[in-house]
Formats: sequence, structure tokens, C-alpha cells
Amino acid sequence: MNNASRQARIDLAAAYRLAVMHDFHEGICNHFTLVPPDRDDCFLIIAHGTHWAEVTASNLLLVDHDGGVLEGDGRPEASALCIHGTIHRAHPDARCVLHTHMPYATALAMIDGGRLEPAHQTAIRFLDRVAYDDAFSGLALDAGEGERITAALGDKTVLFLANHGVIVVGPTVAQAYDALYYLERACQLQVLAMSTGRPLKHVPSEIAERTAGEYVNEAPFSEIHFAALKRVLDRTHPDYAA
Repeated sequence: MNNASRQARIDLAAAYRLAVMHDFHEGICNHFTLVPPDRDDCFLIIAHGTHWAEVTASNLLLVDHDGGVLEGDGRPEASALCIHGTIHRAHPDARCVLHTHMPYATALAMIDGGRLEPAHQTAIRFLDRVAYDDAFSGLALDAGEGERITAALGDKTVLFLANHGVIVVGPTVAQAYDALYYLERACQLQVLAMSTGRPLKHVPSEIAERTAGEYVNEAPFSEIHFAALKRVLDRTHPDYAA
């Protein structure tokens, strides 16, 4: 295994562990996937039944888009193939795909017509980057559902799945996880503000658009943020990189 492939495994394992630390996980459900740097026809994922607190770089599976296991022990969960395999096949730039039922983002997905509102600067970061799938169709267990979800994502990097959860995609684990983290923070603030029963104070559209433009070069910040998070893991759960 070359250094880039090894680092890809370490980064994805770190994302799984960080999701436990940030309370984005749910039992043994949901999935994070990553297309390795030297391949375009497969992706890394956990074996079904693996708790996210158990994930290490070495116990990740390498599977093709149809779920055939190329490396590792175990099998991926069926819904992961329907969602992740289809997105990776349709969107080559989405090398990292993160799907969670994290609490606050999912709470917004449970509200009739729920939308991330431009009422805080963190939410404004996602202006014009979010798609909404308002038609829950049951568990994602067949190829047709994966294709429907992929079509709903379109060219956006965030998809709210009504009555379900969220998907965030990015070109690297660092950029995708950074977006996932701040998406949940934005949703948390909105849910807390809405719980007061008072109306949200929206940022005027011209200011929101200007502010969104100031987020244009996020990649360096994302890399620095993710590196800092991995340093925390290095101190508290260093086995993730094993």
C-alpha cells in the first residue's frame, strides 16, 4: 500500500471516530465513504456491524460500486451501497460522501418544509450549496432509491433527506468533515433559536450573498481544522490510525 492510500484510510477512520466524539453517529447505522487517491472504481467503507468507535484504518473495507469486497473482512450494509455507490458513480468529484442522522440537521429534516435559514453566519456558509429531498420513500435498499437520492443532490454539496438525515460530499475527507461539522452547528443554532417561539432574524439577501462569497476558499481552513481534530484523536484514541 502506498503512502497516499494509507493516508486515505487514516483520514476516513479519523472521520468515523470524530463523528462519535461529536455525537453525529447512530448505533451501527449511517456511513462515511472515500474513493482512494489511486482508484476511481471503488471506495472505502466500514463492514456492516462495526461501531464507529471501533473503526481503524486497517479494518476498513475496499469495495467496488456494486458492493464487491476487494479488500477486508465482512460486507458493507445494503443501504450504503444504494446511496454511496450511486453517488460516487455519478459524481466523480464527490470523493468523500458522509451520511448521518446527526441530531440537529435531522431535526430540521423532520419539519414540514424545513430549510436551513440564513439567520447566522455559519448557515450563510451553505447558501446555494444545499439541496432538499422532500419525498421520503422508505429505507434506501434498492438501486432506484439511490438514483433518486443522487438526482436530488444534483450539483450541490449538501442534501437534506426529509424524515431521514443529511448527506455531505466533498473532494477530501477534511473538506467534507469540516462542512459536516459546521452544518450541524448551524442547524443546532437554528433549532435552539426556533425553540424560543420568536421569529428568526434573517440576514438581508445582499449581505448574505456577500458573506457567502467570503467563504469561497475554505480548503486551507478545512485542512487545518481536520489536522487539529486528528491531533485530539492522536492523544485520546490513537488506535484509529492502526
